[in-house]
Amino acid sequence: MKIIRLSALLLPALALTFLGCGPKTANVPGGGPGSSSGEGVTLLNVSYDPTREFYADYNKAFAKYWQGKSGQTVTIQQSHGGSGKQAQAVRNGLAADVVTLGISSDIDALANSGLVAQNWPAKLPNHSVPYTSTVVFLVRKGNPKAIKDWGDLVKPGISVVTPNPKSSSGGRWAYMAAYGYTLKLPGGSPDTAKAFMTQLYKNVPILDSGARGATVTFTQRNVGDVLLTWENEAKLSLSRPGGSDQFEIVYPSVSVQAEPPVAVVDKNVDAHKTRALAEAYLSYLYSPEGQEIAAKSFYRPHDPAALKKYAAQFPAIKTFTASDILGGVAAAQKSQFADGGVFDQIYVKK
Repeated sequence: MKIIRLSALLLPALALTFLGCGPKTANVPGGGPGSSSGEGVTLLNVSYDPTREFYADYNKAFAKYWQGKSGQTVTIQQSHGGSGKQAQAVRNGLAADVVTLGISSDIDALANSGLVAQNWPAKLPNHSVPYTSTVVFLVRKGNPKAIKDWGDLVKPGISVVTPNPKSSSGGRWAYMAAYGYTLKLPGGSPDTAKAFMTQLYKNVPILDSGARGATVTFTQRNVGDVLLTWENEAKLSLSRPGGSDQFEIVYPSVSVQAEPPVAVVDKNVDAHKTRALAEAYLSYLYSPEGQEIAAKSFYRPHDPAALKKYAAQFPAIKTFTASDILGGVAAAQKSQFADGGVFDQIYVKK
């Protein structure tokens, strides 16, 4: 299959998950899916690191829904990696039908390349963000270094694990969470925030390219005293066998509202004639079933009913947005994470 060959060339280290069966076939004229119950169609979702388990469940539910709706068998291929790297792979030719990435600036980059419509945030509810998360601390059981808040991360002798914000959306959200905390302190300013971030990254021994890689470094390689990570990724670590015996979650006094968005890759779906399927795939994320699966995967659902149902697993935490501290994700990308930005100025490679 063409898509498999592209994946092998461009993303040899990324997992591809196949759900469903049946070959990819031509669609009926006008972009709608083939109507014959014997037909099959393939959809490629290029996503970021911590969504692996969520989409394994979601894809099964959607494939069942789509077959009941259209009579068509759908094969969903799944690719995962650091969000920035994934966006770059799509720009380089990875033929994604949809992207479900970790931060809006990565989809903006695809829009600027002509692959995604410029008005992509308006295509779906909540600016095309079907669920949210936040950044928390995962620490060793018993919290031996007594890490309670962001200020503890710059103390001597504290080893912090966090992904690279140049390639990972989780790394960017963690950076903005720490930056915003400092900015909101009495007397906080861009200068004090920059100084704080310089000290913080002096305590980071290694920068993994993606959030899942950082989790592996902390939980399996036993590097570091604290992992800065998505809430859903931290909860997933505890839910694994023996996880709650080894780790615990610390909620800081304040954090960032992480908003992972989704979009149809317009140029590709028009070429593949999969637009109707791709749009339905993303729209189903907002359905009661899609929202329930998100909540079970420890993402904070957009739907108030689902959020209320699973409220017990989402402790209240004071949050701010990227707009509150840096003028929005696009502005933060330019000032903090672009080549020559603040992160490049403060980070010294170990």
